Amino acid sequence: MDRWAQKYRRVLKPLQYVIVIVGVILLCAMSLLLVTTVYDYITSPFLAKALKIPPLLPLFPYFPQLFNIESIFPPFYFTYFLMAIAIVAITHEFSHGLFARLNNVRIKSTGVAFFGPFFGAFVEQDDRDMKKIRKFPQMAILAAGVFANVLMTILFGLILWGFFALSFSPAGVNFNTYTPAIVNVSAITSIGGVPVAHVDFTSINDSLIAFNVGETRFFALGSALKTAFANEVPAITVYDDAPAINARLSGAILSIDGVPTRSIEELRLTIASKQPGQTIVVTTREGDANFDHSITLADRDGKAYLGIGINKPSRSGFKGIVSSVIFKIKDPYIYYAPTWGGEFAWFVYYLLWWVFMINLLVALFNMLPLGMLDGGRFFYLAVWGITGREVWGKRAFKIASWFFIALLALMMVRWFAIFF
Repeated sequence: MDRWAQKYRRVLKPLQYVIVIVGVILLCAMSLLLVTTVYDYITSPFLAKALKIPPLLPLFPYFPQLFNIESIFPPFYFTYFLMAIAIVAITHEFSHGLFARLNNVRIKSTGVAFFGPFFGAFVEQDDRDMKKIRKFPQMAILAAGVFANVLMTILFGLILWGFFALSFSPAGVNFNTYTPAIVNVSAITSIGGVPVAHVDFTSINDSLIAFNVGETRFFALGSALKTAFANEVPAITVYDDAPAINARLSGAILSIDGVPTRSIEELRLTIASKQPGQTIVVTTREGDANFDHSITLADRDGKAYLGIGINKPSRSGFKGIVSSVIFKIKDPYIYYAPTWGGEFAWFVYYLLWWVFMINLLVALFNMLPLGMLDGGRFFYLAVWGITGREVWGKRAFKIASWFFIALLALMMVRWFAIFF
C-alpha cells in the first residue's frame, strides 16, 4: 500500500474526487432503494411470500437450497462463497488502506482472517490520524472500499457477459404465466364443480382450481379465491380456460413439432403458423429432463391459441436500472444451453455471477448511513461539510441511523408476521 500510494500519487490524488462523488451517489441511491424496497415489501401481499428468505440474512453457502429458492437465486456453493468473499474483502480493505496511506494516515495492522471455515480481510488505520486530516480526504478513505467494489462489479460484469456470450446459446423460451383474465367475484357460480353457496373454503389449497362464471370456465389459485371471497373483493385476475393451462404446461418451451423456439418471436411465429384445432407436440425442459406434451390448439379470433404469456415487471427507478443491466447478460425469459463444458460451464457462470453480485451488494449496503458502515461516518462528514457545523452532522447521523434501523426492523417484523 505504501509503495502504490507513492508510485501512483499523481493519479490517486485527483481520483479522490471521483471516489467521493461515487460515494455520494451510492449513499443517495441506496437510501432511496431501501425506502422503496421497504414500502414494496410492506404493502405487497405477495412479495414476502415469494422471496421466502428473511430480509436481513447473513450471506452463507447453500442458502438458496436451504430456503428452497433456487428458482430465484442460482446455487451458492462453498467454493463460490470463499472466492467471492476473498475478492470482495481484499479489494475493499486494500483500497481503504491505499488511500489512508496516500493521506498519511498510519495503518496499525493488515491481514486476512479465518473464522472457522469463513474468510475475511482487514486494514486497521490509526483513528487519531484520521481525525487530524481534513473532512474531504476522510470521506475519500471511507468511500474507497465501496469504490473498489464498484470497479470489481464493472470488471466481473464484463467478464460475466463475455463468458456467457461465448459459452451459451438460446435454446428455448421461459414463459411465466398463462393467459390472464379479469372476472367479477360476484359472478362466480361454482368452484371445482360445486355451487358457490356450498363450497367449503377451508378445504381449498394453494393449487390451481377450476371455477365457472355461468358456462364459462376459468382457473385461479385456490388461495386467491379464498382471499377474494373472505375480503369481498369485487374483481380478481385469473387465467383463461386454454390448452396450456389444461395441460399444466410448465418449464421452458424448446420446440413445437420439432421446430426450435429459441426466442419469443420464434415461439410466436411457430404458433401463428398452426391452425385452430390442430394437435401439436410441445417439447419442454424441466430440471434436467425434456418432456413432450401433445396439445390441441384452441381458437381465438380465428387464430391458433395456446394460452401462455410472459409477465415482464416494470424496470423503473434505480432497481430497474440494476435489473436491466443484469438482464442484458442473461435474459430470464430465454432458456440457454451451454455450447461447451456442460455443467462445468454453468459452474463457472454461477461463480462469476456471485462475484459480480456480491461486489454490487457490498458497494450498495456499505454506503447506508448507519454507524457500523462506511456510509455512516461518510454521511456525518458530508452534512458537517455542507452545513459547517459538526453538531448538525452528528444529529443528522443519529436520525438517519435510527430511521434506517427502523426500516430494516419493520421488514423483519413483516417477515415474522407472515411465516410465524
